[in-house]
Amino acid sequence: MADDASQRHDAAQWSPLDSNGWYAARNATSALRDAFINAGMQKDFPYLRADLNAFGHGLVELGRVSPETAERLAELLRRALASGLTVGDECSRAPEQPIRKD
Repeated sequence: MADDASQRHDAAQWSPLDSNGWYAARNATSALRDAFINAGMQKDFPYLRADLNAFGHGLVELGRVSPETAERLAELLRRALASGLTVGDECSRAPEQPIRKD
């Protein structure tokens, strides 16, 4: 029978792995992780993680950062915008040399 209780999806057995939102958040988090590594900032975002809210929407948690890290991230964004980088440009390739902290 199609309405059999054993055939229905049980919310108690739901897994984030069944959600497209989880995979989107995980992929975006991986892209940020790689960018932070290339920029030498891998230790500056200790709370970076993929998450999923109660509605199944994927979220990327950047977490709390130091004021210095926030300033450095702002400077990287300013440089990217000044170089003509636009939304949708390929930016996942590794830079020739990591950006150094001053």
